[in-house]
Parts: sequence; structure tokens; C-alpha cells
Amino acid sequence: MASTPSTRTKLNKSGKPKKRIDSSHYLYMAVIIAVILGIVVGLVWGGPEGFAVSLKPLGDLFIALIKMMIAPIIFCTIILGIGSIAKAATVGKIGGLALGYFLIMSTFALGIGLVVGNMIHPGEGIDLTDATYEATESADTKSFLLGIVPATLFSSLTSGNILQTLLVALIAGFALQRMGPAGKPILEGIAHVQALVFRILIMVMWLAPIGAFGAIAAVVGATGIQAVISLFTLMVAFYITCIIFIVVILGGLLKLVTGVNLFKLMRYLGREYLLIVSTSSSEAALPRLIAKMEHLGVSKPVVGVTVPTGYSFNLDGTAIYLTMASLFIANALGQPLALGEQIGLLAFMIIASKGAAGVSGAGLATLAAGLQAHAPQLVGGVGFIVGIDRFMSEARALTNFTGNAVATVMIGSWTKELDRVQLDRVLDKLEPFDERTMLTHGHVSAAESQRTTEQAAQSKVLERA
Repeated sequence: MASTPSTRTKLNKSGKPKKRIDSSHYLYMAVIIAVILGIVVGLVWGGPEGFAVSLKPLGDLFIALIKMMIAPIIFCTIILGIGSIAKAATVGKIGGLALGYFLIMSTFALGIGLVVGNMIHPGEGIDLTDATYEATESADTKSFLLGIVPATLFSSLTSGNILQTLLVALIAGFALQRMGPAGKPILEGIAHVQALVFRILIMVMWLAPIGAFGAIAAVVGATGIQAVISLFTLMVAFYITCIIFIVVILGGLLKLVTGVNLFKLMRYLGREYLLIVSTSSSEAALPRLIAKMEHLGVSKPVVGVTVPTGYSFNLDGTAIYLTMASLFIANALGQPLALGEQIGLLAFMIIASKGAAGVSGAGLATLAAGLQAHAPQLVGGVGFIVGIDRFMSEARALTNFTGNAVATVMIGSWTKELDRVQLDRVLDKLEPFDERTMLTHGHVSAAESQRTTEQAAQSKVLERA
């Protein structure tokens, strides 16, 4: 008989399941150690001709691998993202309301990131001028517009031009929607290709410690302690910005629209937050969020549309991250972006990141993709960001997850599909969530169940431990 996640779970001496450590924890620790070692090497063996500066190719190699993944990631996620839009739009008011809300909130998050980034000027005071990527295309408008159209349909995936990839993905996505049922097998095939691409990306991310070590050592060796201070400033500013966005913006909207206390809702989702922190991905908690939102009193149609759509299009934390990281790189390279350039660059990033919100490492790839498309001379600076990207991934995932939970409650209230009596009982701990309902939850499709079985099993082990 084939073993199931529950039968494979090892028990400790007391008969309780042992706490299984996810492999990403080891990567997390390796990145931390690599960053610390890189700082030490940079400070001890620094200088223009020092050993630390000679380690820069390690960071460049990692960035080259990330750039290799950009085109297939953008192609797959955009096509599947368009499919999600069409699906949401068919449900009428719920889908339209959800998409409108997500667009406004993502734009608002972008604005907050821009304001904070332009206030603190992250990256100033350090010198990354040698981490450049030479642009080969003309910057005039005519060449820019003609350069968007690829020579052939498939050359866009191999030329390295991200705008061409985006154009072909948009055309292919809408064409597949026009095909109706005949296009579903192709969409399913692209979903499988996307799974392969993200699996490769995860494998590449295991080289992040090496890339982080080389990039940090080289920059600290050339710049000194100022580089460490700048990185720490960016990380703290990002966390503070996410906290303000969650508590003030999301909490204020939730209270104003529904009268619900944000902290009660977050307490109800406490185990999901722990799961997200342990995996740095909000996707691990997707099936649990669906089940808990229905238990909270939101109707199944609202949950079934809002939650999956939000996972692809409600990227508040990612928007803030992309904004601040881009400004940091531009300032560190001595090429600050004008406001118009900032808006154009980040609008592209939000479009390009659709569908990849739950994948650890996809934020870094989206950052590289946006810079390569709009400001290729800044791509080299991504190697410096990788050293702290893993530290900021939890804040991104937690912000995205909280935004989706708040959106589900608010849209349920707007559409009068929210049972307030049930909501009050659940948030007041009078009707706790039954974990056994996760085993037979009807809104988790077969494909979703297959992707998240191991994650759900890990979650149950964490909860019982």
C-alpha cells in the first residue's frame, strides 16, 4: 500500500509526530552564514585590489542563472494570469469587484513604496558602479517600439528581450481565451511547464548562498562598513513599511468597511502565519485560507473567486519590495531614477509578477526582469540584493497573505455574502476551526491537492507538535 503523508510521519518517544524541518530552513541558514562571512571577508580583505573584490564573479554567476529563468517565468505566469482574469470575470460582480480592489491596492502599495523609498534614499553612500550591465539597444522611442515586436513568435523566449516575451505572452493568453474549451489542454500544459520552471528556479536558489557571499564580499570590500549599514537600513525600512501598510491601511479599511478588528482576524489565522514564516511562501497556506475563510462565514462563491484571484493579483508586499529594491539599486549604482522612470519600471514589474506570488525566489526574478527590460544598466545590482532578499521574503509573503484575507472579508461584506453572526462567533473563539475539515475540503481541486499535500502534512505536524 502506498504510504501517505500521515503514515510517513515519524513519531517521537511520547507518540507525537516529530517536527519536520523543511529544506528551505537549511537554505535560509546558509544564506545568513554566507552574508556574515561575506561581510567579514569584505572588511578583512577589502580594498580596490583585495581578495574580497575578486569574489565578484560568484555573484555575477548567480545573477546570470536568475536571468536565464526570466523569460520562461514571465511567459508562463502571464498566460496563466490572463486565464485567472477571465475566470474571475465570468462570475460577474464578485470577480469584477475583486479585480478592481486588487488593482487599487497594488497601486496604493506601489505609491507607499515610492514615497518611503524617496524619503530614505536607500543605497546612497555606497558605490556599485562596477556592477553594471551594458545596454545594447538604442534608447529612442522609435527603436524602443520596434524592439518590442520579436522577429518570430518563439524568438522572444530566446532573445533575452523581456518586453518581447511579455508581448507574446499577452497575445498568446488572449488567443487561448478565445479558443474556449479547446484551449484548456494548452493552458494545462503551460501550467505543467510553469511547475517545471519554478522547480528549476528553486534549484537555482540553492546557489544563493554562493552568490550572496561573492556579491556581499565584493561590495563590502570596495565600499566598507557603509554597505552593511545601507543593507540594514533598506531591510528595516521595508519591514516598517509593510507593518504600517498592514496595520494602518489594511486594518483601517477592514474596520471602516466591516467593523472587524484586524488583530482578531490575524489571531484567527495565526497558524497560517507560522506556516508562511517557515516556508517564506504564502502559497503553502492557500488551502487553509480557503477553508478558514468559509468557516469564518464568507460564502463559498466569494471565497472561491477572491482567494485564488488574490494569490495571483493582490501583491501588496511584493509591490513594496520591488519599489524599494529598485530605488536602492539605482541609488547604489549612482543612477537614481526619475519619478516617471520609477512608475514605468514598477508598473511593468507588477504585470510581470502576476501568478508568481507564492513562489519563493520569484520576487528576485521579477526584480531582475523589470530592471533588464526598463533599465538594463541596473541589473548587475541585483547581486547585492540577493544577500538580504531571503530576509525580506517573509515580510512580502505575510503582507500578501494578510491582504488576501482582508480582501475576502471585505468583498464578502460588500456583496452581502458574509455571515456576521458566524464571523463574530469565530473571532471571539466561540466556534474554533476544525482541522479535520481540511481532509475533505471541497474547494481544493485535485491539482491543488497534489501540489499542496506535502505542505498541508507539514502544517499538521507543526500544529500537533
